[in-house]
Amino acid sequence: MMNVRGLYFEDFTPGRTYTTDRRTIGEADHVNFTTSFGFFEPLFMDREYVAQATPYGKPIVPGALTFSVAEGLTILSGILHGTGIALLGVELEVVKPVFIGDTVRVAIEVLARRETKKSNRGIVTFSHQVINQNNETVMRYTVKRMMKRKNGD
Repeated sequence: MMNVRGLYFEDFTPGRTYTTDRRTIGEADHVNFTTSFGFFEPLFMDREYVAQATPYGKPIVPGALTFSVAEGLTILSGILHGTGIALLGVELEVVKPVFIGDTVRVAIEVLARRETKKSNRGIVTFSHQVINQNNETVMRYTVKRMMKRKNGD
């Protein structure tokens, strides 16, 4: 992982890539998330149902939890510290299921950037690939973020 802190709009050039650290999604993460936010779906909570009625064999982690872990890893990478202003939008695709005990990391690529009318900020578009311990992409999403500029007002 590249140890960086607070990259600015100008630092994000299209084609540049970053990789986060890894994180294992544990049983406690799964239980805390599903119960805290009402994800009482048998697909996430009922081992017998999942074993008998789905192709997975064991409960899957909600995509919303996988996304949250991915965004947490992105924040921990440091590239947004003190320079990220806002998350403006996300287009997300779940590619494969994530299970309790899976370890994920995020590969981030800068797709584009554009200036805004305000000289102290700009918009950067990123592609995120969430990758599991088997080097399989489990989720991908494009995200637009408002970022501070180096020489803004």
